[in-house]
Amino acid sequence: MIAEMGNACLLMRTRLISRVITGIYDKQLRSLSISSAQFALLVAIYQVQPATRAEIGRHQHLDRSTLTRHLKMALSEGWAEESRHGADGRSRPILLTRTGTDLLRKAEPACRAAEVQAKALLGEDGVTAVMNIASRIADPETISQ
Repeated sequence: MIAEMGNACLLMRTRLISRVITGIYDKQLRSLSISSAQFALLVAIYQVQPATRAEIGRHQHLDRSTLTRHLKMALSEGWAEESRHGADGRSRPILLTRTGTDLLRKAEPACRAAEVQAKALLGEDGVTAVMNIASRIADPETISQ
């Protein structure tokens, strides 16, 4: 049973895929001193800004502690900032700064190189499957079912 879990368990297989793909992106982004997790967070902020921490967390399916850890770095590096405009007393919207936007632009060649490697690893059918699954997960209607 345990051996079968290691070979057929979706958790084990998806975590393996995630670690390998993350490693590809981390290697490509290393020269910019940003990790794939930080890169993904900045892209998410860009997509939903201005957004509260809770909105960003929901968008990325991140738990509070992971989001807080990644946001702390983004804020301290000056890649993102909390805005006073739109604050409701409990939370402040988070926006990318010019520095954060510039970093994403600088990361474009590294991201494209990582995409080529990841797509070659996954193959056309794998890429299509991952994109379709991610689209279903991103759809709030699908998750609640």
